[in-house]
Amino acid sequence: MQNVLLTGFEPFDKAAVNPSWEAVRQLDGVPLSEGVKIVARCLPCAFATAAETLLQLINELQPAMVIATGLGPGRSDISIERVAINVNDARIPDNLGVQPIDTSVVEGGPAAYFSTLPIKGMVKAVREAGIAASVSQTAGTFVCNQVFYRLQHALVGTGVRSGFIHVPGLPGSSEPSMVLSTTVEGLRVAALAAWQTQADVVLAGGQIS
Repeated sequence: MQNVLLTGFEPFDKAAVNPSWEAVRQLDGVPLSEGVKIVARCLPCAFATAAETLLQLINELQPAMVIATGLGPGRSDISIERVAINVNDARIPDNLGVQPIDTSVVEGGPAAYFSTLPIKGMVKAVREAGIAASVSQTAGTFVCNQVFYRLQHALVGTGVRSGFIHVPGLPGSSEPSMVLSTTVEGLRVAALAAWQTQADVVLAGGQIS
């Protein structure tokens, strides 16, 4: 049985829940295709431990594909990230009270890493399922981006495809949101498309400004 590792984050910034983990945990053990299942795990929202926890999980589970997810406050759709940048610039402290400003994720590392997932194919599949989705050109500069960058850095040359998805918040505030069941299905469809799509599709997904 091959594993597809899907991660979410613990709550942060005094929130009671994190929709990325609430959605991902519902997909634990779900089959993607014959001989392939999702393994869901939660990451701490801390610069010192999040990426290290993810890398330990990769070493333990030896997944055939890795998709990390996180909360994108203010986002209204399943946002499939294109690129991780080599910058930590935290607007708020993490869950350990650490707030790096203008530091490198990996000292001396490349300026950026692209997702190795078929991001356009994933967006297309999620939209065809009736769920809002888009390509995102920024994963921010908080722990989500750090995890995304460290993930791509660790898997260079391994042939294991990987990337990051931001999900909206849950209903109940004035910000854009998505009901949890829709987020769960959107992530399942995105993971399935990532697994099944070898060559990405051509789909407009850029931004003018």
